[in-house]
Amino acid sequence: MSHFSLTDRLKSFRYAFAGLAHLIRHEHNAWIHLIATLVTLSAGFYFELGRIDWALVVLAISLVWLGEGLNTAVELLANAITTEQHPLIGHAKDVAAGAVLVSALGAAVIGLLVFLPKLLA
Repeated sequence: MSHFSLTDRLKSFRYAFAGLAHLIRHEHNAWIHLIATLVTLSAGFYFELGRIDWALVVLAISLVWLGEGLNTAVELLANAITTEQHPLIGHAKDVAAGAVLVSALGAAVIGLLVFLPKLLA
């Protein structure tokens, strides 16, 4: 078993931020998620959301970004394995994209539940 290294832990954060930067720079859907995130956070501050509403909004945003990141990771790994069409790789990519869709739809429902009453008031 290796020993704990603060330097190695800090490097792991650097790699994580590099991954986020790659996601935002190279994935068009991540741009949409980024805009939606900024609009949603701005609306949250504007409407002065309470703790529970903030928790729901942050959870929804986090799940969408998690889905998009995992989807991108699946696509990158699949593309690194082969450039040829393979039905199982195609299914894996479809499932990963479907997971992003489910998380985005869930986030939209949470957004409606949190913000619609405030917009109608």
